[in-house]
Amino acid sequence: MTQTGDGEKNAHPLRLTNTLSGSKQIFIPRDPNRVTMYVCGPTVYNYAHLGNARSAVVFDLLYRILRLTYGHVLYARNFTDVDDKINAEAVRTGQPISAITDRFISAYHADMAALGVLRPDFEPRVTEHLSDIIALIDRLLEAGYAYQAAGHVLFHVPSFADYGRLSGRSREDVIAGARVEVAPFKRDPADFVLWKPSSDDLPGWESPWGRGRPGWHIECSAMTEHCLGLPIDLHGGGQDLIFPHHENEIAQSISARSGAAYCDFWVHNGFVTVEGRKMSKSLGNVVLVHDLLEHHDGQTIRFALLSAHYRQPLDWSGRLLAEADRTLSRLKRLLTDTAAPDDEDTVESIGHNPVALALEDDLNTPSALSALFGIARKLRHTDPGGKRTRLRHELVAALSLLGFDLESDGVEIRCHHGTNVTHDAVVADMVAQRDAARCRKDYEEADRLRAALQAQGVVLDDTHEGTRWTMTRSSSDHP
Repeated sequence: MTQTGDGEKNAHPLRLTNTLSGSKQIFIPRDPNRVTMYVCGPTVYNYAHLGNARSAVVFDLLYRILRLTYGHVLYARNFTDVDDKINAEAVRTGQPISAITDRFISAYHADMAALGVLRPDFEPRVTEHLSDIIALIDRLLEAGYAYQAAGHVLFHVPSFADYGRLSGRSREDVIAGARVEVAPFKRDPADFVLWKPSSDDLPGWESPWGRGRPGWHIECSAMTEHCLGLPIDLHGGGQDLIFPHHENEIAQSISARSGAAYCDFWVHNGFVTVEGRKMSKSLGNVVLVHDLLEHHDGQTIRFALLSAHYRQPLDWSGRLLAEADRTLSRLKRLLTDTAAPDDEDTVESIGHNPVALALEDDLNTPSALSALFGIARKLRHTDPGGKRTRLRHELVAALSLLGFDLESDGVEIRCHHGTNVTHDAVVADMVAQRDAARCRKDYEEADRLRAALQAQGVVLDDTHEGTRWTMTRSSSDHP
């Protein structure tokens, strides 16, 4: 049994598939009064795609379930704002790197809010944690798990005996399948970079090993420890992160702490395909949430993303989206038709709701949605009175747990039509366009954008790191 926040025992404990064990286990946190979860977030060089959105929605749902069961849950999801893709985008567009990352972080917030995704308790950025990263690398060097070579610092994989346990890969598989840079200065082919030098035209920070920037894997280890403390209860992300990213996180984090545990539960969501094909730039079928929200309600997209079990592949199609829209429309009509003047839409406890029980079994959203439809059918065929009121409360509570609010006016959760949730992203986009215009010395366009922003109450502050902006009045004052 698990312990609820108010001290009640839960006869239906949360069970999750732990990638580390390869089996479904009862989730038991180390401290039921302080549950910790870290999820790998996006690299902010473009708008969020469906793969980013699926991970955000899945772990948002898990966050809601954890908060239902435990008294205090701390959730961290990072932004990677140091990356070669960001550098390439800066070169391509002529924009400062900070303008690109700020723009797409704002856009990510807006897009995820439209999908009903709650903000985590912590949203660390790599650039805010360089001192933590450098300190962690230094500990690995001192302990003999890392070494310096050709201006780099690398983790020596053979020094960690359990390497490959998360992904189930043998040493031969690790070497054959590792997405690692082939370099003559490596002691072992599987060794991975913790710190690498930066040329003058690339972002860099001073360190004991020279001016450079961190490798990808070390970032999450440092930010997890800083935000949540170690060990943590649960670490999440997409299936593509199991190897090498999470495998490397485990190796470096445990090694830096003399073998002490890093994380107990590892949870991974499946891939998104588009009409049966892998989503990729080469196929030209990458679907951006930003584009979808121009034509579809955020709740519809969320419903479609939750339609398959999180561990299974999700095949995205127009038909899936249309069915999600029809289903939510029917549920909304049902709630409207069964509303009573004095109905407050409360429920004594969600814990015994069949939707909650289904979600506690490894976030089984297909079963949860089936249970939701069962409640809706009963409500539809029940005459007015106390029983119908209870069923309606049960349906509203179940929808809320899944992240839906069908009775709101939709201002905060609908698509991009001048709503509050998108205003910051629109402003950030215009500011980034102005920065790009200034870089290419198109001052007429830059002045036009400044005037348009000022008309919306935006105050601009041009700095050497890019343009910062503030509002002279609340965004809610805008049409």
